[in-house]
Amino acid sequence: TDLPFRLICKENDAGLVYTEMVSAKALLYNDEKTKLLLKTCDKEKPLAVQIFGSDVEAIAYASKYVSEFADIVDINMGCPAPKVVKNGDGSRLLLNLELVKQIIETAVANSKVPVTVKMRTGWDADNIVVVEAAKIAEKAGASAITVHGRTRSQYYSGEADWNIIKQVKENVNIPVIGNGDIKSIEDANKMFDYCNVDGIMIGRATIGNPWIINDIIKGEKKEISNKEKLKVLKQHIELAVAEKGEYIAVREMRKHICWYIKNLKESSKIREKINRIEDVNELEACLEEYFKSL
Repeated sequence: TDLPFRLICKENDAGLVYTEMVSAKALLYNDEKTKLLLKTCDKEKPLAVQIFGSDVEAIAYASKYVSEFADIVDINMGCPAPKVVKNGDGSRLLLNLELVKQIIETAVANSKVPVTVKMRTGWDADNIVVVEAAKIAEKAGASAITVHGRTRSQYYSGEADWNIIKQVKENVNIPVIGNGDIKSIEDANKMFDYCNVDGIMIGRATIGNPWIINDIIKGEKKEISNKEKLKVLKQHIELAVAEKGEYIAVREMRKHICWYIKNLKESSKIREKINRIEDVNELEACLEEYFKSL
């Protein structure tokens, strides 16, 4: 969810977008590369900035720092990545509920804007703690909670457990946002009806298909023409180049292009071709030619 992609999602009426996850410790140490992840603009407001960490001093600093320009400070307690959990961050925090309380209280005390928390259901099937963690978060001053219905050990496999999201909603009075396996209008409606959540968060299903956001809001699936798809794809490329420069943008856009053209005719051939292109004009010309052939 870098700035170019967030802007594409905003054009499709996303109510709220989140930055990439930012290390609280890296902000404390004034890391310039980390600060680049925080680049924002008025067009994407309201904006939630997501921070992660298990060091209370770093969380205090980061909350204060990002609340100068964020509309919401969101604390990540759900990331399953090994490089994050090995430092005690992300979903690893769910094994230490006392620290969960401290971190949220610290963020709330230091932030000028509401603090929210994103969490998984627990570390593994033997440690499903999200209902207890949600109550702790509410008491510590969190303004809302997002629940991804999987444990850390599941990563993104299996099915999200919506029953546990429903239980969280029944046990706290602050807004609960449901997340996990929302891939269609039907899924979204089911999440609202079954879990009684206050909002839904969509992650992977928006990649290559930002139109899903608008479809869900309007309650009907709009068929996207190839012409419209190409237009948005080129817009995404241009935003990325403006933000990151041609060298990085062309390389980073390869994965996005693969998602945009997924299931289209002979998309695998085009994938091979674009993975070798390094020039933005050549990239756009290749896509135009491909879409014309459709």
